[in-house]
Amino acid sequence: MAGASPIDAYLAALPVDQRGALRHLRAQVARLVPDAVETISYGMPAFKLNGRAFVWFAGWKNHCSIYPLTGAFLEAHRDELKGYGRTKGSLHFTPDAPLPEGLVDDLVRQRLADLAGEAQ
Repeated sequence: MAGASPIDAYLAALPVDQRGALRHLRAQVARLVPDAVETISYGMPAFKLNGRAFVWFAGWKNHCSIYPLTGAFLEAHRDELKGYGRTKGSLHFTPDAPLPEGLVDDLVRQRLADLAGEAQ
């Protein structure tokens, strides 16, 4: 796989269903933030803007995840998040139950706002 990005290599190692779900998520984030740079951070695919990572995603044995998940986001989207697994900092989903696009849009926008607020 000469010339493949580290993200492509990461995704290629996943089961087909997870690969498809995470490729979709990757494309959505790239559409939302076209100036973002893809990288590997903490062993996971991530997006950076102005040198700062703002979202990560990963495939695990039984689910896919997107990071980070803030308390404010959890509170604002409590009803929409019912049925999805999560930890303090991540939201879990499966290829059979992907995250709604509007929810991902909101998560990415909130992360960008969080970073903008930290920079002030």
